[in-house]
Amino acid sequence: MSKSGRSKSSKQWLREHFEDEYVLRSKQDGYRSRAIYKLIEIQQKDRILKPGMTVIDLGAAPGGWSEYAVTQLGGKGRIIALDILPMEPMAGVEIIEGDFREDEVFAQLMSLIGDDRADLVISDMAPNISGMGVVDMPRAYYLTELALDLAQQVLKPGGGLLVKLFQGEGFDAYNKSLKQHFSRVVMRKPKASRTRSREIYALATGYAGQP
Repeated sequence: MSKSGRSKSSKQWLREHFEDEYVLRSKQDGYRSRAIYKLIEIQQKDRILKPGMTVIDLGAAPGGWSEYAVTQLGGKGRIIALDILPMEPMAGVEIIEGDFREDEVFAQLMSLIGDDRADLVISDMAPNISGMGVVDMPRAYYLTELALDLAQQVLKPGGGLLVKLFQGEGFDAYNKSLKQHFSRVVMRKPKASRTRSREIYALATGYAGQP
């Protein structure tokens, strides 16, 4: 793409962003990001967050999903948020700053979880978008594979995974992989997801447990 093309695309994105209904709502409501409304809609439909749960939030920064999840646990349960980026502290959330692919960070997570394991893993992770599908899709599905791998290591039998996907190459294979490990897999496209975006959320429940 030419420099002028990128500039035009960037200006369009900025205009859409600042005119976005959910960006405006998040500022009015005092939330950390517009992404919170995606989780709100999924929660209203599927009731995946319940008091007493242990929830792992991957790629959590700036913290919108954790911020909402706290309200749904009602002071009963735990939320552990991970990101390589720093996050402002929030009440009721245990934050790990680091890359969970690294042994030290993973060990810290497992130490926090303890023997009880997690009930739910939520992941809104996405790569930095280059605009080139041949680059972006493999990056995106690499992150989803990481989320699934982590879920298999931390979830208790019957647990769930909510993960952001992108429709395109890799989607069918990943969906098939989810169905091998979970008893039920459904797709959700929240209204807060931009219409032209390929993003969609897979909700996998009924984790079968480690072989």
